[in-house]
Amino acid sequence: MASKKNLTGLQKVAIFMIAIGPERSSKILKKFPDEDIERISKEIANISSIDPEIKKAVMEEFLQLNEAQNYIATGGIKYARELLEKTVGPQRANEIIKRLTANSQIRPFTSIRKTDPKQLLNFINNEHPQTIALILSYLDPEKAAVILNSLSEEMQSDIAQRIATMDRTSPEILKEVETVLERKLSSVVGQDFTSAGGVGTLVDILNRVDRGTEKSILEDLERQDQELAEEIRKRMFVFEDIISLDDHSIRRVLREVDFKDLAYAIKGSSDEVAERIYKNLSKRAAEMLKEDIESLGPVRLREVETAQQKIVQIIRRLDETGEIIISRGGEDAIIV
Repeated sequence: MASKKNLTGLQKVAIFMIAIGPERSSKILKKFPDEDIERISKEIANISSIDPEIKKAVMEEFLQLNEAQNYIATGGIKYARELLEKTVGPQRANEIIKRLTANSQIRPFTSIRKTDPKQLLNFINNEHPQTIALILSYLDPEKAAVILNSLSEEMQSDIAQRIATMDRTSPEILKEVETVLERKLSSVVGQDFTSAGGVGTLVDILNRVDRGTEKSILEDLERQDQELAEEIRKRMFVFEDIISLDDHSIRRVLREVDFKDLAYAIKGSSDEVAERIYKNLSKRAAEMLKEDIESLGPVRLREVETAQQKIVQIIRRLDETGEIIISRGGEDAIIV
């Protein structure tokens, strides 16, 4: 194998995956896009042996990058650079910071993300809705939900739609907004376009707002863009989230579910989800369900998704009628 200096990024990832072992690497690998999983897997398969020194160097590089990212999240780029210089020297610190910024691993609005959401609300309340939508897209969903809850109903639906339909924001626009809102921030992301917003971001936020806000936003969105509203509704609670329900709620849901749909749904789910469902069935019913699943053989992904969506619709209906509770925190937090 080549020296550490000549290794490609893909080779380093493969070495790292091998070094941390199959259990941990499999969990990480799942988070990559399918095409990257294939490339990494091929690279791992092509490695027959790893020089101990190269393995050590790759692990050290990973730890340094991870540490730098944590420093940035804690106190910004300037703070990260100061700590890194004390640890690895000015030259290496500069290399690490440049590498992180070049790969767009530093998200904008570092200072704002650490600000109390109620204070931040006063700070951005008079900004243009598109600016507010951009900022909320970069906040933690919990903080974004606090701010969205506090806005007027008219602004809520407007900003929600802007977040859902936002795709990519150019570095120039981010820099312009940051110049106004974060004068102390010394640097922004690299020159690659930065992804923010989108349906996924809005779903994360809506999953944390109160019911009234969620209902109002979705109803307004439905009037403006029915297709978008339906896409958001489909993703508000996915089948795998069933493990977040308490056992009583799961049993209530199972009373409404067709066993054929349940078999298809479990066929494409994780072991954790399957075990949680089996736990809330009688021993005989669980055995029969397992037999049904085994008898299905290979099934189409579309069939699995359709069955799971049917069950999700049941869950949302029971949640809306108050027969079960989807716990989200905030006003919907469950107090025992």
